[in-house]
Amino acid sequence: MTELNDKERLRYSRHLLLKEVGEQGQLRLKQAHVAVVGCGGLGSPALFYLAASGIGRLTLIDDDEVELSNLQRQILYKINHLGQAKTQAASKVLASLNNEITLNPVASMLSEQNIADLLNQADVVLDCSDNFATRYLLNRYCVEQKKILVAGAAIATEGQLMCFDFRHESACYECIFPSGAAAAPQNCDNFGVLSPLLGIIGAKQAMLAINTLLGHHQGSLFMCFDGMSLKQRQLHLSKDASCACCGQ
Repeated sequence: MTELNDKERLRYSRHLLLKEVGEQGQLRLKQAHVAVVGCGGLGSPALFYLAASGIGRLTLIDDDEVELSNLQRQILYKINHLGQAKTQAASKVLASLNNEITLNPVASMLSEQNIADLLNQADVVLDCSDNFATRYLLNRYCVEQKKILVAGAAIATEGQLMCFDFRHESACYECIFPSGAAAAPQNCDNFGVLSPLLGIIGAKQAMLAINTLLGHHQGSLFMCFDGMSLKQRQLHLSKDASCACCGQ
């Protein structure tokens, strides 16, 4: 569609007031497809804001079910969702928030076999996963297909935010974290995590995705955030010529 309907103009009226968005920007969001891999602590806030902001199509990918321990940080879910597939429960909540968008829930683990089918139409991919295998798989695919990858991570009291715009010359995830040097798995299950930290990083992932779709952000970004001091620092990224993924 080439214009917003009356309901959408009312729903997104606070966006339409912004010179950084306006009606054309909101139409761009409406026509966009964002894929979110991982519907847990990071995916929950990211999906909430992407849906509320009017991203026209959201693909949700996760093979987990809702457990009681998730409710400390995964704010999409409630007690009555226990035992349900996260993608199905998340879709119900997001549809009740915004019934003007299309939701595509996929209750499967991302793999070499399904990644192309699930992500080939996505304009931006959010890595909200919690394991290295998925992170490296997503990174390789986005490098090859020249897609925008927005990755988040949070453990204990520290978070990281990364954006790689492979439409242009860009460093990649493996430039920073070489696959051969991957440490032992670190996740919320064995290290713990401060609940609001995931909200901060997940919301920043949504913000970066929207900024790239609106043309306000291009290139690479790497940010570290300390949840205790509330300090953050942004680092310059350089492409690693010897990178196993994107090096020459």
